[in-house]
Amino acid sequence: MKRTMIAVIAVTLGLLLAPALPATDAGAVTININIGSSISNGRGITCSQGERRLRNRGWRDVRRIDCRGSHFVYRGWRGGNRYEVVLRSRDGRVVSVRRIRR
Repeated sequence: MKRTMIAVIAVTLGLLLAPALPATDAGAVTININIGSSISNGRGITCSQGERRLRNRGWRDVRRIDCRGSHFVYRGWRGGNRYEVVLRSRDGRVVSVRRIRR
């Protein structure tokens, strides 16, 4: 009984005296995609893989525009702006990122 009471008091004091860690704002996380960035570690990608990888890197409402040929074109939202992103299918490199009108 005494051991249980001492253990409960020790845990309570430990929690009360431990410094509270500041919460990280979710908006503080940025994932940049610049021209020349590789989203597939140099491996070839399919059109759907490119779309998924853009979404995983913080792009919203990603749509496939053109998936024929050697380059895949997508449009998506990032930070309140709409962009057109071109990926090279051979190695997943970002060839172009261009801001377009809403």
